Amino acid sequence: MAVPPVSRVSPVTTPATRYARSGGVHIAYQVVGSGPFDLLWVPGWVSNLEMSWEVPEHARFLRRLASFSRLILFDKRGTGLSDAVSVEHLPDLEQRMDDVRAVLDAAGSTSAAILGASEGGNLSVLFAATHPERVRALVLAASFAKRVWSPDYPWAPTRESREHAEEMMLAKWSGEMELDDLAPSAVGDPALMARIATYFRRSASPGAAVALNRMNTEIDTRAVLPSITVPTLLLCRRDDREVLAEESRWMAGQIPGARYVELPGADHLPWTGDIDGLLDEVEEFLTGVRRGPDPDRRLATVLFTDIVGSTATAAALGDRGWQDLLEQHHRLVRRELDHFGGSEVDTAGDGFFATFDRPARAVRCAIAIGEAVGTLGLTTRAGVHTGEVELAGGAVRGIAVHIGARVAEQAGPGEVLVSGTVKDLVAGSGLRFRNRGAVQLKGVPGEWRLYLAEL
Repeated sequence: MAVPPVSRVSPVTTPATRYARSGGVHIAYQVVGSGPFDLLWVPGWVSNLEMSWEVPEHARFLRRLASFSRLILFDKRGTGLSDAVSVEHLPDLEQRMDDVRAVLDAAGSTSAAILGASEGGNLSVLFAATHPERVRALVLAASFAKRVWSPDYPWAPTRESREHAEEMMLAKWSGEMELDDLAPSAVGDPALMARIATYFRRSASPGAAVALNRMNTEIDTRAVLPSITVPTLLLCRRDDREVLAEESRWMAGQIPGARYVELPGADHLPWTGDIDGLLDEVEEFLTGVRRGPDPDRRLATVLFTDIVGSTATAAALGDRGWQDLLEQHHRLVRRELDHFGGSEVDTAGDGFFATFDRPARAVRCAIAIGEAVGTLGLTTRAGVHTGEVELAGGAVRGIAVHIGARVAEQAGPGEVLVSGTVKDLVAGSGLRFRNRGAVQLKGVPGEWRLYLAEL
């Protein structure tokens, strides 16, 4: 099967990580995009800059922000790639505010919009109120002003509830964790849950995670809210279990001129659930334009299959016999594609090109195809890769398509080869893989580690 042409879609690469000095502490930061204004992303609780780009959902969230801004990212001290700090001497919000200033200075930013999520909202609030000359606008997503219940702030969890959460955090940190409240849309998707849990583990140690959670319990920025003078937008998903919509609505009422938008959904993490619905509001508020997501680009898993030794088999059978066998082959392949939810894109000769919305389904489908056509005395080889594709006039293009085709070319008779991206995404699916080493794929920069898939 001919390799599709490479389109203008570029592969996702991790931006260079740099370090800003803040009071003797190294703060990791990245800059990506070249939009008309700077946008600082202040993550919640814990983060890991480089791991953010390895989680497709998180990477898509960041790419969308960078599509209309010069995006500045950082890991707060004590998390991710920034310097670790003693859990007995955790930084307060004022120290972290100094870190923000150091990052902006290092990135050459004199004025930036700030987008803060969850606990990152408190830091964003304090910085915007203290340094309005450096903040062009403020966006708060699922943020809170106080993290423990009191009669005059009835939306927060009780102190006992917070202490129980810390106990569960320590008990579950090495496993899948309890993420149902953070990302309920991911329930039922073990691979996505595993990716989120891995992201958190790489962002902080168990002791640091609990200590930071304990520090957040003491946060109270209510008195600061009326001092904010920059344009402000507050966003909250209607059924968020971590930050109640009533809480965000109350905060909006405390900030002069603030706008409040309530979105459908229950996910607390802004990069899970309806990402585009949330980012549509952010982009319109910051740019005045509601562009919406790029309608012809999306994350997909591509599958390529073809018959091994098809030329020799066709010569032995003759035109009519080969055509009959090929029709049976196509029927079986389409049966498996239908069973596993694949979408046929193209069929050229004895090869198939299909897309899937989940990589584990694509791998299982490839294995099933090999078994099915084996009953006809045929042997297939297959390649699977996950990446961003471009849809145009019914065609599917992009570097991910090119990589998938090249991966298939590396497969031997009866083999299903997958890229390292696919292997990482299907963690927890029950599929097994054998390392086939790193190879050069024709026309694709760098080395690519491939794996042999097995049930």
